[in-house]
Amino acid sequence: MRRRFVNIRFQPEEKLGTKRHAKKRYRQSLKRRERNRAVRSTTRTAIKRAVVAAEAGAKEEASDAYRRAQRAIDVAARKGVLHKRAAARKKSRLARRVNKAAASE
Repeated sequence: MRRRFVNIRFQPEEKLGTKRHAKKRYRQSLKRRERNRAVRSTTRTAIKRAVVAAEAGAKEEASDAYRRAQRAIDVAARKGVLHKRAAARKKSRLARRVNKAAASE
């Protein structure tokens, strides 16, 4: 039997399950979603700043931004927003970009 996935993101709480636990799970999922979005946004911003600094040629600024991005990625992995292997991959690719930009100067 095939499962059907329903987008419950914007449905009012009354239209969901009638059980108390279903409504609670819905409320919890909304809270988690907001928290995860905040962590993901912070991580993306930190990565972008590191890449921009590396491509601009500011070595000290790039290394500082790289450390901050690395920490943000680690936090996201620790909180479960990113898988640990995805976090390792992102850090590796970011390090390659920063090192490549530093070497070309």
